Amino acid sequence: MKIRIWGCRGSLPTPGPGTIRYGGNTTCLEVRSSSGQIAIVDAGSGLHNLGKEICSKNDVKSIRFFFTHSHWDHLLGFPFFSPAYRNEYTLTFCSGPHAQDTIRKYLSHQMQAPFFPVELDALSARMVFECDNACQEDRFCCCHDIQVKAFPVNHSNGGFGYRFLEDGKIFAFAPDNELSFHHPGGPDRDYFVDLFKEAELLIHDAQYSDEQYKFTRGWGHSTYADTVDLAIKAGVKRLGLFHHDPDRTDDDLERQLEFCRQRVTSACSDLECFAAAEGLSLEI
Repeated sequence: MKIRIWGCRGSLPTPGPGTIRYGGNTTCLEVRSSSGQIAIVDAGSGLHNLGKEICSKNDVKSIRFFFTHSHWDHLLGFPFFSPAYRNEYTLTFCSGPHAQDTIRKYLSHQMQAPFFPVELDALSARMVFECDNACQEDRFCCCHDIQVKAFPVNHSNGGFGYRFLEDGKIFAFAPDNELSFHHPGGPDRDYFVDLFKEAELLIHDAQYSDEQYKFTRGWGHSTYADTVDLAIKAGVKRLGLFHHDPDRTDDDLERQLEFCRQRVTSACSDLECFAAAEGLSLEI
């Protein structure tokens, strides 16, 4: 399984000289199975560049989408996704436990006049709002060679993360998940410890410092200290800090990462910790 990060910024895109190293595009992740098939998680502004890459390589024609939730920073890239405008592509919206009609409404609404000049029904790609390999009871879908399981998170207005399993190895993704506050429908921290247990790779919300969290508690995002502690307790092998605060510069992120690595060392843990960066490729 190969994972590539196309957007890791939280809340809104932040282009500029202060975000060159880690990137300013919002959430978008590409997951490729061992056979080369593509699944995309979320359609933040990073989706635009991923779409251009897919069209230039021309090596896949079928793409599956999964969405964590409907906040704008996770949807705003879809109207600029190049394959959606070409009739040789098929886009299947698996979307975990979300009702497919709901996903259609999300995407349709943002492209309605006067918000966007091209409506969803005018796109040329074949769009399938039905997962043909879903098991709703267990919230998983067989996406090519990968089993994809959705799980609830603690986030404002609700949401889901995804756990990908291929060849016995687990990659878990929870870009918006508040570990120290209980939102309606969200699990407790022990649930996540069990869910992420001994995962090869976890990419998790780490937006706030402890100082910021004094003012942002209940907004739906974790501190990076909480995220590191969770990964250590779950025995995760690699942790990617994600959903970077829009006011966090590259230099700020370097300091945040150093703090997290010192916390790992103090806990006598073998956890490998890194800050997610746009363009970063990972393999498990």
